[in-house]
Amino acid sequence: MSSEPLRRRSGGYRFLIALIALIAWPGVAATQSEPAESMPLNARAKLYGEGWECKRGYRIADQSCDAIEVPPHAHLDAIGLGWECGRGYRKTGNTCARIQLPPHAFLSSRRNGWTCERGYRSVEDACVAITVPEHAYLLPSGDGWQCERRFRASGDACESLEVPPNGYIGRSGNDWECNRGYRKIDDACIAIELPENGYLEASGRSWSCERGFKKEFDSCAMLAVPSNAHLGFLGNSWACDPGYEKMGDSCREARR
Repeated sequence: MSSEPLRRRSGGYRFLIALIALIAWPGVAATQSEPAESMPLNARAKLYGEGWECKRGYRIADQSCDAIEVPPHAHLDAIGLGWECGRGYRKTGNTCARIQLPPHAFLSSRRNGWTCERGYRSVEDACVAITVPEHAYLLPSGDGWQCERRFRASGDACESLEVPPNGYIGRSGNDWECNRGYRKIDDACIAIELPENGYLEASGRSWSCERGFKKEFDSCAMLAVPSNAHLGFLGNSWACDPGYEKMGDSCREARR
C-alpha cells in the first residue's frame, strides 16, 4: 500500500488542529488578559490564591497601589510595606532625626540609640565617668565596679573583710563562711553542740540523730518501736510489718 494517502491524511489532521487553535485563540487571550485589565498600576498577581497585591514599595489604598513615601535617611523595611530609619537616625513622626551622641558614647541598638563607653555609665542624656574606689576593679561589662577579694562594698568604698575565728573567705571573695562544725551567728562562728546519739551532717552546718533515735528539740530520743514493727528506711521512724496496720502507737493485725 502506498504511503502517499497516509501523508495526505496526517497533513489534513495537522491543518484541522491548527484551524481549531486559531479559532479558540481570541477567547484564550481574552481570558488571560482579564486579570491584567482589573489589576491596578504597580500591582501583581498573588503568588498564592486569587487576586492581586501591591509590589514592593507600594501599599494598597482603596483599589489602587500608592507609592510609600520614604523620608531622607530612611529605607524600605524588609517586608517592603513600610520604612525604617538608617543607622544613626531615629523615627520622629514621619521623619528621621539624627541621634545626638553625648561625649564618651557610641551608636548601638538600644532604645535611645547609644551606649556609653567602657568606664562610663548612662545618667539621663549623658555618660558619666565611673569612679573606681581603692581595692576595687571595673566590671567586665564596664558599667560598674566590684571590690577585690577580702574586701566588701560599703557605700562608695571597699572595706576590709573581717573574718572571725573558725571562719574563712567564701567563694565570692566578699563574704565569709564558718568552718565545718560551726554555725554562723551574727558576726561570729559558734560551735555546733552535738547531743548524745547525734552526729554532724555532711554539710557540717547542722546535726541529725543516729539510727533508732529522733530529734526532740536539742536532744535525740530513742524510738519506741512496738511489736510487729520495724525501723523505717531513714531510721528515725517506724512502720508496721507486712500483714499489720498502724493504730496509734501500735500495730494490729490487718483486717481482711
